Amino acid sequence: MSALLNRAAALRLPPALRPAVDPAELRTRVVHFGLGAFHRAHQAVYTEQAAALSGEPWGITAVAPRSTETVRALRDQDCLYSLTERRPDAHLTRVVGSVVDALAMGPGAQAVDALLADPGVTVVTLTVTEKGYHRSPATGGLDRAAPPVAADLAADPSGPLGTVVGRLAAGLAARMRAGAPPIAVVSCDNMADNGGALRRVVHDFVRASGWPDRAWVLDRMASSVTFPSTVVDRIVPATGEADRTTAQAALGVRDALCVTAEPYRQWVLEDTFAAPRPPWERDGALFVPDVTPYQLTKLRLLNGSHSALACLGTAAGLTTIAETMAADWGERLVRALCAEVAPTLPAGRPDPVAYADDLVVRFRNPAMRHLLRQIGTDASLKITERWLPALRTLRERGAGTPVLELALAAWVVSTDRAADVLADPAAEALAGCWSAATGPLQAVRALLRVLGAADLAADDALVAAVAGRLPALRAGRVEI
Repeated sequence: MSALLNRAAALRLPPALRPAVDPAELRTRVVHFGLGAFHRAHQAVYTEQAAALSGEPWGITAVAPRSTETVRALRDQDCLYSLTERRPDAHLTRVVGSVVDALAMGPGAQAVDALLADPGVTVVTLTVTEKGYHRSPATGGLDRAAPPVAADLAADPSGPLGTVVGRLAAGLAARMRAGAPPIAVVSCDNMADNGGALRRVVHDFVRASGWPDRAWVLDRMASSVTFPSTVVDRIVPATGEADRTTAQAALGVRDALCVTAEPYRQWVLEDTFAAPRPPWERDGALFVPDVTPYQLTKLRLLNGSHSALACLGTAAGLTTIAETMAADWGERLVRALCAEVAPTLPAGRPDPVAYADDLVVRFRNPAMRHLLRQIGTDASLKITERWLPALRTLRERGAGTPVLELALAAWVVSTDRAADVLADPAAEALAGCWSAATGPLQAVRALLRVLGAADLAADDALVAAVAGRLPALRAGRVEI
């Protein structure tokens, strides 16, 4: 077996393949929750470039909420890993060096809390997906009845906790008690008003805790902790064996945690940081007073199209985004969805026609193998953000919604256990809608209620239109 990537091996690489910074010169000033591929291909890259271009020692300690194996693998490589940009003409591989340590959230509870209370740590970032926030579909606040949340509320906050929200709340409370300086907590997950959503669930956890000083902690947090909203954008497919082979061929050493991504990346951040932060703008990040126009454009056009392609492509028996774009309906779907949803976007947004043009180019990239199953996971959470708000707005205005109806119908097909079911935290409840239904109309209504969309379930014309699309989709036909 070939040698493993580590700092010693990185020093022997050609300069173009080495990290942009010397990891030994960095120290932990950012704590990140979520050790997945997206963070390693996005925020970690921006932070490395910010450190390299400014000469400031911005290092990241990454905290894995669940996977001790990933932490062990990363530490075995001195926290180095490679990123391969998949370009249509060629691949470009290099090692990233901004992560300086990795911790498992459960076993490392005390170390995580110590970092969150460290005055030298001034930024926390998160990529834990929508389900990591444990929000109530009814209120948008913390779902205190969710078993992991209830268990954390009953547990000793100094010990292991099962949710990132609980660990973050406990760590921030410890920071307030220690009198440490202000800190910014930055959600990088695909949710509208992600900063506001994170602030609410963290505050809700503190409020629901049994801590005798919880009111004082909340008062301190109000003035010492900010939750900037952000928009993050880069397509990062799941890593496969072919990607590991590509990385090894480029580096000459084995990289167990290599990631791949498209060349394009974007980061838009609300400029409400309460403390020093990496100068991410040196690498092209954009700081704005209000991210809402960018956020809704990305959620409803890019993420909305991605979810639609995933559901429809799966129904058609396809495997990747590139395959859907090669189908005779792929490009038409993307452009039609963008055109349909564009009237729901706020003023100041990017031009939707130009945005759709860029999406078509990005989605068609033949070097990308972005699996529909990866995009289609947790769909009940994703489409609640990506499709339903626009659908409500359009129907309230009396506008037609044929593309969203088609996409929703494809999701309905995916929820039937008789179909190739996509992984979803609500899978049992969704499947129950079919077992209790006497027909497709009743099933569609029940499925919408599971999404927390009782208003849409009561829309007879919408329900009929969605149900009417099911036979063609069950036959593998996508009719736009």
